[in-house]
Amino acid sequence: MRNIAEFQLIGRVGSIDVRENVVNLSVAANYSRRDEKGEWTDDTYWNRVSIFGEKTRSYIAEKVQKGDLVHVRGRMRDTSYEKDGKKVFTTDRIVDDFAVLASKTGLED
Repeated sequence: MRNIAEFQLIGRVGSIDVRENVVNLSVAANYSRRDEKGEWTDDTYWNRVSIFGEKTRSYIAEKVQKGDLVHVRGRMRDTSYEKDGKKVFTTDRIVDDFAVLASKTGLED
């Protein structure tokens, strides 16, 4: 049996950072919660994901824009690095599947 650590996001693209061998996206996920007055409000969390596949990187660099609604699925990987003499732990979200569900331009009137 294979062990897995996966993630899945449906949300809007916030930022796109195109580098030589990777594209990093921030994708918003909204959760409902009650505020201090007991009213329901959206609580937005920005998820940073990394795309290494060449075809997907090219597609994102050419076609995807801030505000697009996307579906992202992939695997999670814990890593660490040294910064200012301290060990910093992170969880990377490595994208395996990427799709645009609705473009931002299709929503504007």
